[in-house]
Amino acid sequence: MPFLSARSGPVPRDAVHHPVFARCYARFSVRAETGMGMGPLRDRLLAGLSGRVIEIGAGNGLNFAHYPGAVSEVVAIEPERLLRQLAVESALRSQVPVDVVPGAAEALPVKSEAFDAAVLSLVLCSVRDVERALAEVRRVLRPGGEVRFLEHGLGGGPAMTFTQRALDRTLWPRLSGGCHLSRRPVAALRAAGFTLGPYRQVLVPERGPRLPSSYCVLGTAWRAPDA
Repeated sequence: MPFLSARSGPVPRDAVHHPVFARCYARFSVRAETGMGMGPLRDRLLAGLSGRVIEIGAGNGLNFAHYPGAVSEVVAIEPERLLRQLAVESALRSQVPVDVVPGAAEALPVKSEAFDAAVLSLVLCSVRDVERALAEVRRVLRPGGEVRFLEHGLGGGPAMTFTQRALDRTLWPRLSGGCHLSRRPVAALRAAGFTLGPYRQVLVPERGPRLPSSYCVLGTAWRAPDA
């Protein structure tokens, strides 16, 4: 049966289709776990989570091995077919229950206020509509629910920000599965009505050359209880 969004009706199984990028990303992301320090960042991103968690844009499922045992269930949304297949394989190796589900960030196929926490991990760069995607995250979190985020975006000095914006206007989104380098994830969360908690800038890789995608932010936000 089709997965349903409370807002948008049936959700297409393959809302995103970037097979060449997906293959390249799958290889690169595995190497980045150790070579670029992504593994320890995933540990910090997910430490202390508990209850039901929704992960938006789960990719090939590299976060799954880092969820703490207090998490009772992860519903992992992934729109790209190849990455979703790889995520299913990762879910089978996970120490916590993971259900990998097709769907788009802008129309999450789950009920409202069903989750204790949401995880955004290198996904806001590539969603088609950031405002709508964050509205969906807000919808599916219970009041007081937590958002954990690890996102890259605009950063560096004038030369780097010029480069990021120039790449976004030209080849980068086409070559990188819709990714954008110059979005502002913290500002987007604030504009969507989330209460920002602690967050910090991190570089990926921490040492070595600075890439247009190196400027990341790691932190926490909350869905404030409705007035």
